Amino acid sequence: MPKARAAVLDDYQAVALECGPWQRLADRIELTVFRDRLDDDDELIARLEPFAVIVAMRERTRFDRARLQRLPALRLLVTTGMRNAAIDLAAAQELGIAVCGTPGGSTVATAELTWGLLLALARHICEEDAGVREGGWQRTLGVELAGRTLGLIGLGRLGTRIAGYGAAFAMHVIAWSANLDPTRARSLGVEPVSFDELLARADVVSIHTRLSERTHGLIGERELGLMKRTALLVNTSRGPIVDEQALLRALREGTIAGAALDTFDAEPLSADHPLRSAPHTVLTPHIGYVARDNYRAFYRDVVEDIEAWLDGSPRRLLR
Repeated sequence: MPKARAAVLDDYQAVALECGPWQRLADRIELTVFRDRLDDDDELIARLEPFAVIVAMRERTRFDRARLQRLPALRLLVTTGMRNAAIDLAAAQELGIAVCGTPGGSTVATAELTWGLLLALARHICEEDAGVREGGWQRTLGVELAGRTLGLIGLGRLGTRIAGYGAAFAMHVIAWSANLDPTRARSLGVEPVSFDELLARADVVSIHTRLSERTHGLIGERELGLMKRTALLVNTSRGPIVDEQALLRALREGTIAGAALDTFDAEPLSADHPLRSAPHTVLTPHIGYVARDNYRAFYRDVVEDIEAWLDGSPRRLLR
């Protein structure tokens, strides 16, 4: 049998081949790895037309109905993670394209980045690093986290881990979510509160909820106005949960003291995006999940998904 043509997309760090056991598929697929990103529809379709198998790294490349319809050779689309809002699952099913996920990976990498962003923001680490490199010395005044209040929007697996970090730093932890279980929260040493109370009391607001119709724009002008002028906002969840324009105004006007962001409305950020020059910010390029351990788990599961599909028994199908 001829080998199936397979493409791995958006391998920004050029690590996909070393992180997965691709040798298991050497006799069964012809593998191509793409390390650059194409946003133009026509260019992307021209690149991907020959491939029966496409591997997407999270939501870096969108596969809506229009794109899927222009890829008649595509039979298997594998995404890292078990959810991908950038894939039209209904359209894929109608077109006979199997979409499979990968359960590998953990919340540890994102949680650790969240805490790193918070420390960088609270102690002006990035600004001071730049100052030292420019020949300066001691330009800012940071704040201690101990004794302050950490407000978590979402107390799932990731929020729970962050709550533990907060406790380890001697912070008082409060939480809200639409489905918060107060008994479970208290068992974790977390005080359940209302949404508005969390915003008003927290010295740090950290977002750990999924993006949905209900949470799109959850933090807007009103919500930012409820926060303390000394409060910090951290978002490692999804960009559209925070109203970007409202946040920019709040940062410029001093409504809040600062924001650390790993996710944005449109990614990558355009070169002239106003957040790139916004005051009192720490920005990272959606790297919460980007850690070697996670990538090894993702690509291990990708290989397993492709093997199962080649054997005629697709696994981990997403619907």
